[in-house]
Amino acid sequence: MKNILFTFITLLLFGIMGFFALKAYDNAKSYEEMTQLIVEKHNVTQLSKNQLKKFADTLTLGFYDGYEELQKEEQKSQEVQTFFRDRAKQYTLYFMITLLIVLFLYFMISIRTFTIILSFVALLSLFIGLITPIMMMSIHKEVEYLGDVILMMESKGVLGSISKLFDSGDFIVAGALLLFSILLPLLKTLSMLFVAIFMESRFAHTIVHFFKILGKWSMADVFVVSTFLVYLSAGKGEMSRAEVQVGIYFFLAYVIVSMLASLSADKMLQENKNA
Repeated sequence: MKNILFTFITLLLFGIMGFFALKAYDNAKSYEEMTQLIVEKHNVTQLSKNQLKKFADTLTLGFYDGYEELQKEEQKSQEVQTFFRDRAKQYTLYFMITLLIVLFLYFMISIRTFTIILSFVALLSLFIGLITPIMMMSIHKEVEYLGDVILMMESKGVLGSISKLFDSGDFIVAGALLLFSILLPLLKTLSMLFVAIFMESRFAHTIVHFFKILGKWSMADVFVVSTFLVYLSAGKGEMSRAEVQVGIYFFLAYVIVSMLASLSADKMLQENKNA
């Protein structure tokens, strides 16, 4: 009865983690869309129109309030942008806190159940980390009379960046990212999950050998993501700004959870061998 209760609690916590992860993703995408709208209002054409409205407002001694309304609209847009950014970070924090609670269940549930749930958490973290933006880059230029002109803004995610790298002909970089940030992590996690579920299967021993080989690459994905961030943050404009997005935290959560799941699976196999 006790095991059933803790298993139910574990599954409930996993469901809560899924909810927080999806909410973080939704707010991160909304932040990205809101930022894009703000960027569109900071090009040369739009800023020139804004200066004309400001000039008209000055000439009419304030009777023309077009510029004032424009400022209020921009302030409101920035407030909405900040709201979505903060909410994305907030739900990401909730996800991490729930993850810590799940890790404490190691002392309350069987090692096999713990390995299975960690494998699912790793898959969830990897999935959200791949589809959520991990970095937002923009290139600015200060123009006299116009102010801060945003020449370019681009939100970077792992999947989208791999696709763009393939399209641009950077096959080596794209292939390395595809291998180390998607294929190997996915195979490593699925192998742990298979071994935990079908531990008594004779075929599981073959998977164990494969699992140990993949374990040697446990830090490779960390290295690749670090290289990836450096590659993306290379400034090409007069003034480049880079802002880390919540997707990177989910990907790093996958790296940590997958390492813990590896240790858990190894201990599970040793206990099963000695039994």
